[in-house]
Amino acid sequence: MNIKYTKSLLNKIEDIIAESDYTLRYEKGNFKSGFCVLKETKIIIINKYFTLEGKINCLVDLLNTLALDTTKMTDKNKKLFSELSQTELKL
Repeated sequence: MNIKYTKSLLNKIEDIIAESDYTLRYEKGNFKSGFCVLKETKIIIINKYFTLEGKINCLVDLLNTLALDTTKMTDKNKKLFSELSQTELKL
């Protein structure tokens, strides 16, 4: 899949995460993005100062590493998730 870095794509990825068991938060600070599990609370934290391209790249990279439950997702989000899961980012 060819990724076009738009706010619309970021919103769609955020919708996929919202339908999963993870909570997405944008926080300020000088840290790298990532995800963590705190006492069974699944949280994804993205640096709010990242560029749009940086946020999308981090989220797509995380989607490739996380095992998300697709049974709760809408058909539209399932399709996008499968496309993003097959995407290799060129850095």
